[in-house]
Amino acid sequence: MPSNLESALQAAPGTGSVAAPPTAKPGLTACSLCVGETLGDSDPRVGGQLARLRELEALGVARLTLAECLDECNRGDVIVARSPRSGRRRSGRPVWLERVAGDELTGALASWLDQGGPGRAPVPAALEPLVIDRSNGPAGQVSP
Repeated sequence: MPSNLESALQAAPGTGSVAAPPTAKPGLTACSLCVGETLGDSDPRVGGQLARLRELEALGVARLTLAECLDECNRGDVIVARSPRSGRRRSGRPVWLERVAGDELTGALASWLDQGGPGRAPVPAALEPLVIDRSNGPAGQVSP
């Protein structure tokens, strides 16, 4: 029986690149200290948000990297979606997101990454309000 994320990928238009070569996969970096923070103990998923992100990697949607801190501690469930090489050649810049938690938002993330992610597909409407503006550096940092 397919998981919720597998179902989201199957239902998403333009998907199907799950079998793409490893170099074509977008990267996904998650803060290991804040992953699961948004839903906390109310998350019905065994293993919580980290299990969802690991499932994305197992499904071949993205390469997952865990970082101890992404310097956005005042947020929660901070992740960075990175372009595959082909997306970077098209000016695909990393996209920082906060509070991406639960099946629905993770499904939107999975569909976007499966379509190529940053530089290859627009950020889905469900994730747009969660984009972190890093133009001035980390939260609370003042530009010189």
